[in-house]
Amino acid sequence: MKPPERNRFPWNLDWNLLRTFMVVVEQRGISKAATSLGLKQPTVSAALKRLETAVGKRLLIRKPNEFTVTRAGQALYTECTTIFGAVSQLPAILEEDVADLRGHLSIALTSSVVSPHFDEVLHRFSTAHPSVTYSFSVHESEDVESMVSLNRASFGICLLSRLPRTLTHAVLYREYFGLYCGPRHPLFHARTISAGDLEGEPFVAFQTEALGGPLEDISRLRTELRLSPHWRGVSSSLNEIRRMIMSGIGIGALPVHVAQQDVAAGRIRQLPPYESLPLISIYLISNPARRFTEAETTFLAALTAEMSTIDLTERTYGGAPA
Repeated sequence: MKPPERNRFPWNLDWNLLRTFMVVVEQRGISKAATSLGLKQPTVSAALKRLETAVGKRLLIRKPNEFTVTRAGQALYTECTTIFGAVSQLPAILEEDVADLRGHLSIALTSSVVSPHFDEVLHRFSTAHPSVTYSFSVHESEDVESMVSLNRASFGICLLSRLPRTLTHAVLYREYFGLYCGPRHPLFHARTISAGDLEGEPFVAFQTEALGGPLEDISRLRTELRLSPHWRGVSSSLNEIRRMIMSGIGIGALPVHVAQQDVAAGRIRQLPPYESLPLISIYLISNPARRFTEAETTFLAALTAEMSTIDLTERTYGGAPA
């Protein structure tokens, strides 16, 4: 009996076409995808055409100055990333039958995550399991959430503007944010500074300080202090915000505990207010649908145990509420 056409589909499909399609979508074009894959452009174009023929759907709309993923293409891309995430776990899964704990932890995190408690867990775990390897990649918080959702990272550490329904989340630590200026700013050398001195001053901001973003409390603070209504510099990187502050581009917000070293070195100066500062939560996120390796399961258990035994007030850095 001849099997139904749908049952034959996975046997007839060239799975390499899925990888090519995924890269085309992520690179937003055939030429960039070809460069990324080390292939020639006609080869990638032919692969895309073969895939569209195989699935019987148009996946991309390509015109001059236009690159659009169709509804069918978006659905296929989501499945491709899931497949890619599952396949990327295979080497770690196949290592689990050895005597000592092996595997790889891929952690996606937002810039300048500074947490002594997290570092202590990482130290103890790496000491106890020397065969486990690690990769840390820095991204914007939205991208961290996306990578965990698509199984491209074991765990994520990031800000959240809303709590995701499909991911497991817990507050890893909290940090107070203060306002700072650099040595090139007129207020840096002032003997005394009042909150009123900040009125009208230009500022630099994180992209996530917008209304509805995870750092919107910083935006509210600037409004209360009547700083300039328009930012002069913006970045998703804490290090680049720090650079703009020190360069005198504008006043900016930084986590108080992260900024302490620069303050002590005379590179920046904290500005008022010094109490009732914005308190921001940094989350640990994981995907309950992921097939965790033994290394991932063990590390997550160790980190969860640390968070359950140490009160959140102890994992709050940079000061105390007024």
